[in-house]
Amino acid sequence: MAARKRTSRRTGEPHSVVTGGAGFLGSHLTDLLLARGHRVTVLDNLVTGSTDNLAHLAGHERFRFIAQDVTEYLFLEGAVNYVWHFASPASPIDYLELPIQTLKVGSLGTHKALGLAREKKARFLLASTSEVYGDPLVHPQTESYWGNVNPIGPRGCYDEAKRFAEAMTMAYRTQHRLATRIVRIFNTYGPRMRLRDGRVVPAFVGAALAGKPLALFGDGLQTRSFCYVSDLIEGIFRLMMCDDRTAHLPVNIGNPVELTIRQFAEEILALTQSRSRMRLAPLPKDDPKQRRPDIARARQLLDWEPRVPLREGLRRTIDYFCGQRTGNPV
Repeated sequence: MAARKRTSRRTGEPHSVVTGGAGFLGSHLTDLLLARGHRVTVLDNLVTGSTDNLAHLAGHERFRFIAQDVTEYLFLEGAVNYVWHFASPASPIDYLELPIQTLKVGSLGTHKALGLAREKKARFLLASTSEVYGDPLVHPQTESYWGNVNPIGPRGCYDEAKRFAEAMTMAYRTQHRLATRIVRIFNTYGPRMRLRDGRVVPAFVGAALAGKPLALFGDGLQTRSFCYVSDLIEGIFRLMMCDDRTAHLPVNIGNPVELTIRQFAEEILALTQSRSRMRLAPLPKDDPKQRRPDIARARQLLDWEPRVPLREGLRRTIDYFCGQRTGNPV
């Protein structure tokens, strides 16, 4: 169901606050919100985000950037209509190097962002993750699946931070009657990813462009599904604006087209016309063997499904990385 757009009494424009807005996903969300008439305030401490992702917005009259750690007290003057909580390390390299910070932003950061939404009587959206399903025993993963997560394993800092954040979000809805939304994000790719952030898309593209071997963990037969960033952000926007009485329940947003990591590597090699080879590497502990979203709920609730084909999305992403390497970003 379409929602009635909430607006600021002062300006008549909806005011959105995006935590983690200098990151890969947060910056794309910021662009979409500005394009749809929102004023946007981004909060980010730049631990994993970059102002380069927002440089094109310098001087924009409806955009403001505040350098702040969201685990600290959040205060903003004036009305806020929507709070989008995207702050968190999200790549394996980041959360394995920053396990405590990852747990803090998922717990204290979520608490502070929810507190801001409550104070402003704003609608709140949590950017959760398919990692809440862990190494799933159910395939594909539906929102009703509780997951198979190792809380003391190397990935536990990220998985459990997001699981706690979901629980905190639901508690605020129950106790404070806050309007909340939870999106579970599956593998996403596109421009503004960091080339060396440890995720499979930049890792494979970077290796292929440099003529280095593509490292396949295990036997390369584990599966993933990849959603282009513009499709993901559109789905998230629709969820925040949805007024359906069940919209507070988690919604998977991702691409249900599943392929093995080996197939994905072959696609990268073909598109980059690289002569790189594949090499096998040890499988990381607790690495999921299968990952594919069931998006029936998103289709029914949001009239949403991904539209950008994998090959087209990869071409755009490869072009972006080529531009980064040559110093001429596209």
